[in-house]
Amino acid sequence: MKLKVAVLFGGKSTEHEISIISAIQAIGYIDRDKYEVIPVYMTKNNDFYVGEYVDKIEEYTHIPELIKKSTQVVWIKEGDKVSLVRYPMKKFGNNVITTVDVAFPIVHGTNVEDGTLQGYLATMGLPVVGCDVLSSAVGMNKYVMKTVLKDNGIPVLDCKCYTWKDYEDVDALVAKIEAAFTYPVIIKPLNLGSSIGIKKASDRDGLLEALDLGFEFSKKILVEPAITALKEINCSVLGDYESAEASECEEPINSDDILSFEDKYIGGAKGSAKGGAKTGGSKGMASLKRKIPADITAEMRDEIRKMAVDAFICLGCSGVSRIDFMIDMDTNKVYLNEINTIPGSLSFYLWEPVGVKYDVLLDRMIQLALKADRESHKVVYSFETNVLEGVHLGGGSKGAKG
Repeated sequence: MKLKVAVLFGGKSTEHEISIISAIQAIGYIDRDKYEVIPVYMTKNNDFYVGEYVDKIEEYTHIPELIKKSTQVVWIKEGDKVSLVRYPMKKFGNNVITTVDVAFPIVHGTNVEDGTLQGYLATMGLPVVGCDVLSSAVGMNKYVMKTVLKDNGIPVLDCKCYTWKDYEDVDALVAKIEAAFTYPVIIKPLNLGSSIGIKKASDRDGLLEALDLGFEFSKKILVEPAITALKEINCSVLGDYESAEASECEEPINSDDILSFEDKYIGGAKGSAKGGAKTGGSKGMASLKRKIPADITAEMRDEIRKMAVDAFICLGCSGVSRIDFMIDMDTNKVYLNEINTIPGSLSFYLWEPVGVKYDVLLDRMIQLALKADRESHKVVYSFETNVLEGVHLGGGSKGAKG
């Protein structure tokens, strides 16, 4: 019997549309001889929909129309079985649309990639493809991620974190930043991806503009020095805490100092996805202008690939992640920039050059989720105790006094 894999995408995120592209690409390559695929679209209100049209990229040019001809569902757990159930339920007849064996979130950004969705799915006891709650949350929070990596000897740029409270006195905030850093600096939202809200500042006026932009998208922002002689290198990692391997390295070609949202997803993004989605449509991250392999020495390639695997295991990741690096060409020093726990297009284009086809990549990700689920059943989650015997709560007491 085939395993039923629910592929979730969309959600309440600034990267909603990119998630749709990534997921529909992947859906076209999951092995249908082994898995029954259930596409599950999440609206920007985090409502769940299924139906015959939700895996068709062309339908997303008119999402309200797509919703009208799809079925809203909720997740119901009964014993060991998890089902997608029609909502609102009909008074008569069967409301169960399908059962689900494995959840495969292909989502990007805050509220979905950051552990929120992973926790919801894990609470129902479903095997979840990719990173768990903790590694997803740490990977999304750039400040926490850097702190953990730095504590484990992985080189990252120094940074400072500031909040909306700091932003209330913007002059004092600017003074703090100028005392901590010399220009140029990079301002980025703490928990977003796809280069949204990121801006380089070369002077005070630029800093004020960058702060306005960053705080528009997040309650917290990160400030770090900008590398002026910068080469960006990305590398993907596949595996889990026990064993992981690195992909080929790529060198993105950007049109500005910072690789923008437009560089990543819009420039040349339309057309059939050769080597990508069988369903056609946008190529997503696969459309990005890049050099594969990256124009770096063999020694630098080895260093970056090793560092990528070390960081992946250090953060407790699983499945496929993409790790982005920066090389300071003046010093030839490598810094880890950030990790994408669910990368755009699942970084399939970085695995094909090392002989891992997209369908194989997806299969290995699902199998890693099943392995993690098997291991979770070996852990004891209950403890027999008589602590509740004889407890009497009353009189406004917060607990039983001994």
